[in-house]
Amino acid sequence: MPQGTHHAEHTRSAVTALAGRLLDAWSARARDGAVAAEHPCDPGVPALAALLHDVGEQAGAATAARAVAVWARSAGRGPGHPALYDGGLAGTLVGLRLGARLHPQLHVAADRLRDRLVRIAPTRGPRRDGVTFADYDLIIGPCGTLLALCVDARPTPAQLEPFAGHVAALCDAEDLPRLRTAGYAGHPHLDWLDGRVNTGMGHGVAGVVAALTATVRRLGPRPDLTRALRHATRWLARQSFDDSRAIRTWDGAGLEGPPPTGPRARQAWCYGTPGVSWALWDAADALGDQGAAAWAAGAFTTLAEHYDETFHLFGDRPADVLALCHGAAGVLAVADAFGRHAGLPGADTLKARLLDHLLQRLPELHGLGEEAMGLLGGAAGSLCALLTAGQGASRTWLPCLGLR
Repeated sequence: MPQGTHHAEHTRSAVTALAGRLLDAWSARARDGAVAAEHPCDPGVPALAALLHDVGEQAGAATAARAVAVWARSAGRGPGHPALYDGGLAGTLVGLRLGARLHPQLHVAADRLRDRLVRIAPTRGPRRDGVTFADYDLIIGPCGTLLALCVDARPTPAQLEPFAGHVAALCDAEDLPRLRTAGYAGHPHLDWLDGRVNTGMGHGVAGVVAALTATVRRLGPRPDLTRALRHATRWLARQSFDDSRAIRTWDGAGLEGPPPTGPRARQAWCYGTPGVSWALWDAADALGDQGAAAWAAGAFTTLAEHYDETFHLFGDRPADVLALCHGAAGVLAVADAFGRHAGLPGADTLKARLLDHLLQRLPELHGLGEEAMGLLGGAAGSLCALLTAGQGASRTWLPCLGLR
């Protein structure tokens, strides 16, 4: 066997073995009622189990099926809000859909939950002015619900329209005034955002763009959707600037004056160039706008050429540097999407670097998994990225990140 093939098989088995160990350990903790690091409805465990089933051997498949069965028994115990994350019903829907790849009977529960989400959408009354995250975003708002409906399913127009119509209406003007947040003045963490428009994938316009793009790909280029997408994408492009490391990037909120000086350390799925440039490229691709797609690809290329693991990965916790939201796994997932769909050589190069970076840190991922197995902030999401980007496992979970 050639040395490179042997190395690839070794790393493949190391990742699948770790995924199996962490799923077994999570199942044992869950049966004992000891899982407290994430909401019981978080889709991380069934997402990882579905991918392990895709690539694993018989023992891995048995571990995966067992973990999904344990997860499904607690899937209705979340807070009851409609969010994709934070224990919401849309996240439960994702978990049921992905878990049904191992236990097909879960599709019945998923269909019922989907219908409930659609039924309650008009009664929630999300605001169209003075918004908070729950009124629009990907984490706890209708953009996340739109993306959840697209996971391993073929949603109908009637299922998407209650959410898509609201999100599109928030982008009815070029400067996106309806997306200016309110109610965060004096907040210990979000005071900086009060009265401003967030740019990011998790809580901002990039996530809005990702959800609208996913809708356009399924409903076609309806005038209200394409108009909203053009408003949002043009606004995002106007907020970009080159930092002192020659990366075309974005701050956490729209510019309120000249572009700031200095480097921008946060380059992640949630904020900065990775998530925002992908949202812009995918929207341009869906709309057939080759010029805008080339601009967005160029922005990501500046990141790929100047990305520095020692500077751009930072934080006090393993999740900050390893997980999907802030860490290496999220940038890996974005680079993999750019390489696959846009054919960017720089994306493939960065993907290879980040695969190696994470593979060298499997012991740290093990430690993270003992604490948290969530999708965005836990080891399950990091391992999902490794299995999809590194081993060609299913991409059906990627709408959870606004990717494909």
